[in-house]
Amino acid sequence: QVQLVESGGDSVQAGGSLRLSCVASEYTIRTYCMGWFRQAPGKEREGVARITIIGGSPSYADSVKGRFTISQDNAEKMTYLQMNSLNAEDTAIYYCAAGPPPCTDDISKYNIWGQGTQVTVSS
Repeated sequence: QVQLVESGGDSVQAGGSLRLSCVASEYTIRTYCMGWFRQAPGKEREGVARITIIGGSPSYADSVKGRFTISQDNAEKMTYLQMNSLNAEDTAIYYCAAGPPPCTDDISKYNIWGQGTQVTVSS
């Protein structure tokens, strides 16, 4: 079973930037759809960004378009989330997840999850 481990969460001020990283335990992750999700206190987990298997186009939630960028380094089994212009509404635990294709925004299709990394944005 592939395992995912996130890192990079931190406390930043509004307007700041962070880059989250997600490393997979196996190269088979390259055949999966990779997504970043987040869950704020008292709210449901929501999709932030996803990227399809090799060569695919990324997809973003409207709330992060133009500010967040998802990318991959398949040689290093890494998936990244670059977050710019952060605001207080971005405060949440961020999760990396993987699921079999076809890639979708349906959170239930992602069956491999990391433990999460906390992002706190102060205004």
